[in-house]
Amino acid sequence: MHLPELLRARPILQAPMAGGTSTPALVHAVSGAGGLGWLAAGYLSVQALAEQIDAVRELGTEVFGVNVFVPSGSPAHAPLIEYYRAELAEDARRRGVEVGPATYDDDAWEAKLDLLVSASVPVVSFTFGCPSAAVLERLRIAGKATVVTVTTVGEALTAVARGADGVCVQGAEAGGHRATFDPAHGDDRTLLELLPEVVRAVEVPVIAAGGLMTGTDIATARAAGAAAVQLGTAFLRCPESGAQAAHKAALADPTFGKTALTWAFTGRPARGLSNRFMREHGGAPAAYPEVHHMTKPLRAAAARAADPEGMALWAGTGFRQAGELPAADLVAKLYTETTEAGARF
Repeated sequence: MHLPELLRARPILQAPMAGGTSTPALVHAVSGAGGLGWLAAGYLSVQALAEQIDAVRELGTEVFGVNVFVPSGSPAHAPLIEYYRAELAEDARRRGVEVGPATYDDDAWEAKLDLLVSASVPVVSFTFGCPSAAVLERLRIAGKATVVTVTTVGEALTAVARGADGVCVQGAEAGGHRATFDPAHGDDRTLLELLPEVVRAVEVPVIAAGGLMTGTDIATARAAGAAAVQLGTAFLRCPESGAQAAHKAALADPTFGKTALTWAFTGRPARGLSNRFMREHGGAPAAYPEVHHMTKPLRAAAARAADPEGMALWAGTGFRQAGELPAADLVAKLYTETTEAGARF
């Protein structure tokens, strides 16, 4: 798959949103409307990912992408984990659950790569780091285009040097996890501060992500040099989205008035609606994926109780503009708005 041609034909991308939000139905609707839908491999078993890929293709969609989490470097220090476990204990008791095990794993990295090499998936993207040159070359030989999500110019240069076909520049406004290779040394600049620098630094297509909600936002990013744009929060309230009902409702609830970056839910920085859990656990350690596994039972219990104060309500800064429009209608609306704003696709 030739990435520049793909992005010229489909310049509006639906962000891969792990945890059940990116569904085959959402991917099908977006790609069917002339955008590019993405499945999220993060947290899925290899079997579940294969089933989702099959489901997208059974719906008749051939052009879509899959995003994969690059494994973290090494397990976190045990004392940090035990300190946070003690802090979470009262939350768990109130929910009637136990704090989860502090498991370190690589999210079935090798098995997912094997699957994607053989599966009919035109484009594969990566978050939380850059794969080796050998991994990117293996995918290229298999006919896949590759994209690496970056948050600094240095990360973009690394990705291109290793053979990535494109980069997705994520500004600080983006909802969900920051894609930073090293969370301890991340760059939290806005998209429009970072985007032009990356465009000047690399000679591959640059996808813009972070806080984009409208055609005017898209036109602005395109004027700054983006070959395409990626939106996640804009699709959260679509009926095809797999986001929890309480999450969708919170996006329009005046109780939740702002977003913030937090490490509390997963041990990696992520942006979501500010809620009680985030405020009470501001000192969470940098320990991914251990913290993710520890808080998983608490988050699941909060979701069962439809209690948004204990859920990870991932959202970008433009969340108030998210509507309940069907995904295909939203894509059409974004194309129309962008044309009206003066950016030609």
